[in-house]
Amino acid sequence: MTKKKHDTPLLDELESGPWPSFVSGLKRLADDDGKPYADMMKDLLGQLEHSYETRLGYWKGGTVSVFGYGGGVIPRFSEVAKDYPASKEFHTLRVMPPAGMHYSTDLLRKMCDIWEEHGSGLIALHGQSGDIMFQGATTENVQKAFDALNAPEIGLDMGGAGPALRTSISCVGHARCEHSCFDEVRAHRSILNEFLGEMHRPALPYKFKFKFSGCANDCSNAIHRSDFAVIGTWRDDMNVDQEEVKAYVGRNGRKQVIDEIIAMCPTRALSLNDDDTLDVDNKSCVRCMHCINAMTKALSPGEDRGITILMGGKRSLKIGDQMGTVIVPFMKLDTDEDWEKLTELAETVIDFFAENALEHERVGETIDRIGLANFLDAVGVEVDPNMINHPRTSSYVRTDDWDDQARKWFDRKAAKEAAEAAE
Repeated sequence: MTKKKHDTPLLDELESGPWPSFVSGLKRLADDDGKPYADMMKDLLGQLEHSYETRLGYWKGGTVSVFGYGGGVIPRFSEVAKDYPASKEFHTLRVMPPAGMHYSTDLLRKMCDIWEEHGSGLIALHGQSGDIMFQGATTENVQKAFDALNAPEIGLDMGGAGPALRTSISCVGHARCEHSCFDEVRAHRSILNEFLGEMHRPALPYKFKFKFSGCANDCSNAIHRSDFAVIGTWRDDMNVDQEEVKAYVGRNGRKQVIDEIIAMCPTRALSLNDDDTLDVDNKSCVRCMHCINAMTKALSPGEDRGITILMGGKRSLKIGDQMGTVIVPFMKLDTDEDWEKLTELAETVIDFFAENALEHERVGETIDRIGLANFLDAVGVEVDPNMINHPRTSSYVRTDDWDDQARKWFDRKAAKEAAEAAE
């Protein structure tokens, strides 16, 4: 017998605006009579309407897991199951995506088929940590769904949940983007494969996220949404094709180039010459990517490419929003030894975080509590003048002697290393 729909006047209002509404998607699944999830979605809409009426949430947690994993399932049990029995259990499976989010259409179809068979049919691609969110399954079907998703022909693994290492995310990177400065997919897989135990067996004070972006455009939101952000960069001069610059100026006009590119450079590192060629003050360039994004054919990252590592980014918690702080200004990723150094640093940071962070404290808050100098000493990273948590954009601070001061620091560092080598 087909279950009757609930009246949802408040939810109907959410479909009246100019933008697509999630309510339409829920109703489409609820209208799919004959499918195993249709009744679940009808009662889900009823419970959601009830929540809008009372301005209260009616989901509570519990314990649901799959064999061999301590995390990855978010339990949702209804407190109003008597009135909405078909949606009394609405658990979410967090599943790891392919690095770089490289899906085939065949894989996407198989994923949808599995979730229509064992769950509600509702899928969210992706969470901030990169998870595929398979939303809405009964306790009985959680294991069945995971077994199907984890089968060899699909091979998707469980993601992170709770006080654990979370599923990472990487941009599409060098597969399709000309701005890529390192192998984002290899970095993503190398780190996650090394620390799968930390993801599947939650044992940290709080969550820890890695994210990988191939350039400072930061398409994976790494700098402000991850504890360990790996950002592609370069340390030589930006590549400039003057003929393409002239062609761009010819198409768009000098006024537009000056107003929208030259004047928008945050450090005034660009100037347009009378012959429509471009001068770049590379020492002042902060790799913001604005000019490269606008003049992609004419400008591109330099050839000496690598990564910058920032730590401590997160949304609001104990001490408010935080952007990542530069910990490693530049690291090459050309050799196997370079990749090992990246993994070793990640391991050191996770170990320190596990042993020293307070409960419900992100690593950025740990750094704020103990001080950056103490954190650097603990993880074995030397202090560097390039370690900043805010770019040099203040008009009240003179920066004309910064290069001289940095040179003195590097001279002292070289002298120290020479003395140690002599011993």
